[in-house]
Amino acid sequence: MDDTVDPRLLAHADVWGRKASLRAVYGDYYFRMLGALPPKGKYLEIGAGSGHSRDFTKGRDITRLDILPAPWVDTVADAQSLPFPDESFDGIFLLDVLHHLAEPRKFFEEAARVLRPGGRIAMIEPGITPISWLFYNYLHEEPVDMIADPLADQHYGADKDPFDSNQGIPTLLFRRQEHRIALSEAVPALRTVDRQWLSLFAYPLTGGFKSWSLIPAGLADFLVRLEDRLLPALGLLMAFRLFVVMEKRP
Repeated sequence: MDDTVDPRLLAHADVWGRKASLRAVYGDYYFRMLGALPPKGKYLEIGAGSGHSRDFTKGRDITRLDILPAPWVDTVADAQSLPFPDESFDGIFLLDVLHHLAEPRKFFEEAARVLRPGGRIAMIEPGITPISWLFYNYLHEEPVDMIADPLADQHYGADKDPFDSNQGIPTLLFRRQEHRIALSEAVPALRTVDRQWLSLFAYPLTGGFKSWSLIPAGLADFLVRLEDRLLPALGLLMAFRLFVVMEKRP
């Protein structure tokens, strides 16, 4: 075991290697995010975590950033203070990162700065709906606070752990009108070009990065395709994910 890597990342990497169903669902997530970015150019992954994006991004010019060091991380830095020159990237993607940030506004300001005009951000985050709230609130270790101000400092403290979070932040920012307007006014360089509910059954049935899974990989693929047909009718009630694409204005 590499004692220079946070043991939680190593635990996630171990689960990733053992759970084909999880890899199937996350493979769909990366396919969607990368498909929403410009087809060519330089990309920044924020929150490289346990390094599983490497399975789906071969052939891309990607800089992988995380606040925790690991052999697969190219740059160790805070997403709210990116160590890159202006207009360095054509696309940014992040999976389960935004809800961990203490000051989301600073992240969006920094993302807008390092993106080239026309560049895009694609992110997939927890989506809070009536059904998913039960799962996230009672079966997940991270809290859900739906009355927080998502653009304010979340007050985690100076010794914030990278895993501290509020799973409600993305839904508040992109599904509540007052917060969508506030974000647009706070970071006018960015505009939201797509936001949609994602994931009904497959993701929770995989168990995420828990040790258990209730479905094999083959069934996960089938459920992901079935979900695409059902999401227009059921997304608002029971989606587990929120998929958002933003673009830097020319």
